[in-house]
Order: sequence, then C-alpha cells, then structure tokens
Amino acid sequence: MPVVDIADKLALFSDHWSPKVVARLNDYEIKLVKLKGEFVWHTHEDTDELFLVIDGRLTIQLRDGDVTLGPGQLFVVPRGVEHCPIADGDVSAMLIEPAGVVNTGDAGGELTAARDTSLLD
Repeated sequence: MPVVDIADKLALFSDHWSPKVVARLNDYEIKLVKLKGEFVWHTHEDTDELFLVIDGRLTIQLRDGDVTLGPGQLFVVPRGVEHCPIADGDVSAMLIEPAGVVNTGDAGGELTAARDTSLLD
C-alpha cells in the first residue's frame, strides 16, 4: 500500500480541469485537479462533491451565493445543487466523489474529462 505524496502527484501533470485519480476508498475516488479560469455550470444529481483546496483560491459559484476557499479549506456541494467553480489564477485541489462521476455532471461539453485518468502506482 503506497503512500501518496500529493506534491509529487501534482508535479506529474499540467492540464486544467482534468481530475486524476490518486487513490481509491471503498467506492470513492480521491482525485487531484489543477484549475484555472471558469468552469461550466453543472449539477451532480446523484452525489455530493467535496472540494479541498491545496494551493490558490477557488470560488464555487452557487445560485444562492458564492463560497470562496483558500489552502486547507474544503466545501461540500450537496447533490443536485447547481455550481460553477472559478479559479482566479492557478489552483490545485482534491476532489472526493464516487467512482465514475463525470466532472461536468449534467452539462457535458468540451471540458468533460476522460474517465479513469489515473496516477495510481
């Protein structure tokens, strides 16, 4: 059972809005992602989504008010809640969600990441 070094894993990629699986926990995937700019408004009807900021500042737009996170802060977007992340500058974050969740949820489009993109050893 290898130890996951978050900094080492983040150094392995540079693409934005394309989460990489670094660990699995039961039926969940632990993903690292680099963010920059604005994403798309979307929902995940069947699951909550956890954002944990590692570096930078991330704003998660919600229809009833925004949430801004800095390093070491996390926020859980409840299932079915429409949201749109915005990264002002470069942001590194961890996502925790059930295996197979599509990053763009119900929105689809060009920012939909490839499934099963993994950095597992």
